[in-house]
Parts: sequence; structure tokens; C-alpha cells
Amino acid sequence: MAAPSSLHRSIAPPKIAAGKLTRDLDLTPGELVGLLELTGRVKGHPARFAQALTGNYISLLFEKPSLRTRMTFELAIKQLGGDAVTSIGPIADREPLKDVARNLDRWTNAIVARTFSQETIDGLAQWSNVPVINALSNLYHPCQALADIFTLQEQFGDVRGLKLAFVGDGNNVAHSLMLCAARLGMDFTIGCPKGYEPNAAILAEASGLAAFTGAAIEVTSDPIQAVAGAHAIYTDVWTSMGQEDEKRQRLADFAGFQVNETLFGRARPDAKFMHCLPAKRGEEVTDEVIESSCSVVFDQAENRLHVQKALLLMLLG
Repeated sequence: MAAPSSLHRSIAPPKIAAGKLTRDLDLTPGELVGLLELTGRVKGHPARFAQALTGNYISLLFEKPSLRTRMTFELAIKQLGGDAVTSIGPIADREPLKDVARNLDRWTNAIVARTFSQETIDGLAQWSNVPVINALSNLYHPCQALADIFTLQEQFGDVRGLKLAFVGDGNNVAHSLMLCAARLGMDFTIGCPKGYEPNAAILAEASGLAAFTGAAIEVTSDPIQAVAGAHAIYTDVWTSMGQEDEKRQRLADFAGFQVNETLFGRARPDAKFMHCLPAKRGEEVTDEVIESSCSVVFDQAENRLHVQKALLLMLLG
């Protein structure tokens, strides 16, 4: 039998053993590296993958408003030759979650869900036999973190030994970035006010992983200490969706944690600014920083499309 062509070998995606991405650690370290490598191939040669998901239909479930997540998933699916159906609103409002999951399981090839609760993501995965992708929950934002790490690779090459500083709330984005950094040997420091630290169990997971890769995971209440020597400074909104009643208190608690030119100047001269968007300019970041030549926020947004293509290929291709 003739050996497969080099083109065929070059586009055959690795598989994700877990068959899902409900949380960051559903990807093994090897699968994480493979996904980032595949993202580069997909971004560089999109035409090679244009029909890879022909005949596949994906359910997109959105409990929260979305621009980047919805648009990039819809485009990723269609640019790979598949199609999507979208539902907006509470996922288990009219009927039990287990019934929703088993209906979608019969109709579509995968489920992408952006939810308020991680329990909803886990329930969808429990009650369906098709891949489930976490497009955001209260605990994790794996697709965002994957795009962010890929963006850092584009800027710096190998991310091992880099320092990523997160300034702000120890939220879902911080959790996913911390878990990715720990597995890839990248130092991660979060500077946050007391009472806004990352989830203790997730922090312990990341610290345990970092012990094997040589990464440093740190939490501090001093934003200047957090960004010292950083290759990239990352921030996010101080008040996320569902926390609107806490806004006044959060504005007071996060005073001093704004990423402005003074704080950014404490990082390395070649440091990059990162944000998952949307940004509240004048709160967590100033317009001068987010619009500067150091900002890669729109590279991050673009790379959501490419990394999600790679993820779909690894689950369905």
C-alpha cells in the first residue's frame, strides 16, 4: 500500500482523548501543544481545511451575550464546511438540562455552550454523547486562553520561561490562563485585591502542574510587583456579566489596579498588552495603553477563530 501523501499527513489533526473541552485540563499537555501547532497550520493554510467538517452541524447555546465567541464559532464552523444552529437564552428554562442535551445529541454533532454556571457545561457533557465545548462559564474560559497563548507564541516564539502578569479579578479567564501557563512552563503572576484571588482549588491544580514544568505561579495584592519583568500584561473587566449589583464596590476595591502607562512601564520594554474584550476603557485599562503599539488585543480576537477551528478539527475532523 502506498504511503499517504505529505499533504494528507500535514492536515490530519490529532484527536482529543477526552472527546470534549469542558475545562482546560480536558486537554493533556501533549494535546495542548498539538492544538497550538494545528492552529498555526489552520491559520497559515485555511484552504486546506475548507471542507474538513462537511456534513457536520453544531449546536451553539448562548446564555450570555456574545460578539467574539458567537461570531468566531459560527465562522469557524462554516469556513470548515459545516454549519451551526444557535439558541440564545437560558438553556434549561423550559425543560430539564438532561432533556436538552439528549435532544441536541440526536440532531447535531457537537455542542458549544456559553453559560453562567460550570454545572450547566458539565450537565451537557454528562447527558450527551457528542463533544461539548465550554465557550465560557463562571470557572473557565478555555477557548480564550488557547487563543491568548497562541498569540504569545506569535509574538515571542516559545512561551516557556515567559512571564504573563494578570492584573485584576481572579476570574474564569485568569483560571484558564493560569492552567495553560503552568503546563507550558510559563510563569504566571496575578495581581488582585484581597478577596478577589483565584479559586483556591484551581490555583492548587495550577501550582501542582507548575512543579513539573518549572513554571512559577504567584498571587499578590501588589500590582507593581505583579507586572515587574513581565513579557505581557493582561487585564479583564472588573465587573463581569451577572455581577452588575457589585459594580460600585468593585470600582472601589480595584482602585490602583488600572493598567495605565505608569503601571505598564514597570514591565519589560518589549512587553505586550492583552485583554479578552470587551474593555471598559478608563476602568481596568486606559485608552493610551489599549490603543498603543504594544497592544495585541485584536490579534487575540482574530486568533479565537483559528484556535476554535483547530479545536473543532481535533474533536470532529
